[in-house]
Amino acid sequence: MNAARRLGAVLFDLDGTLLDTAPDMVAALDALRAEEAAGPLPYAAARAQVSNGALGLLRFAFGELPETSRSRLHRRYLELYAAQLVVHTRLFPGMDAVIGWLERATIPWGVVTNKPAALTEPLLETLGLRTRCACVVSGDTTAERKPHPLPLQHALGVIAADAARAVYVGDAARDIAAGRAAGMHTIAALYGYIPPGEAPEQWGADYHVSDPGALVPVLAQLDARVATT
Repeated sequence: MNAARRLGAVLFDLDGTLLDTAPDMVAALDALRAEEAAGPLPYAAARAQVSNGALGLLRFAFGELPETSRSRLHRRYLELYAAQLVVHTRLFPGMDAVIGWLERATIPWGVVTNKPAALTEPLLETLGLRTRCACVVSGDTTAERKPHPLPLQHALGVIAADAARAVYVGDAARDIAAGRAAGMHTIAALYGYIPPGEAPEQWGADYHVSDPGALVPVLAQLDARVATT
């Protein structure tokens, strides 16, 4: 197949889609609660909130707070997390095979996340992924964050890929909303960090996968489909 006719790019959300960052993010949250004389939270419940980022985790752990308290806890949480950024964080099982498939097919892949660059970049570097990415767009790379499509549009511009021939994979409603608004194909990662009560089937994704291993057949299907358009 002519490479020009293949998928132009596959972009991934980071937390809960490409990487299982929950062990380290929840550990930092527990450390913060300990400093605040509070006990650890049930891991499964906290894990489900990780895609909501540091502020979402803080809301889960401490409830609604005055701005001064929230800002203080946010700064301290980021300090604690940065100090243990890649202790237990790994690619989700099966994701390395997905990346390998994309690389063998010469389909560029990248990361678009709301995580700040100060955390995203060293995390990817430590795991040996930064040089494999065609692009990395963090939460402070552009003037807007997901669910706005601008971060995805920026990534597509870096790769020089057409949105109609590109895919975004994410585990949150904001990911699918951003991908759809950017005109991309979208895949909902059901193995990610989805809070109780969420209904991923209502996000409007084109596809749903229950584990990373299911991504390759879906991507191959899309690859063949765009080759005929």
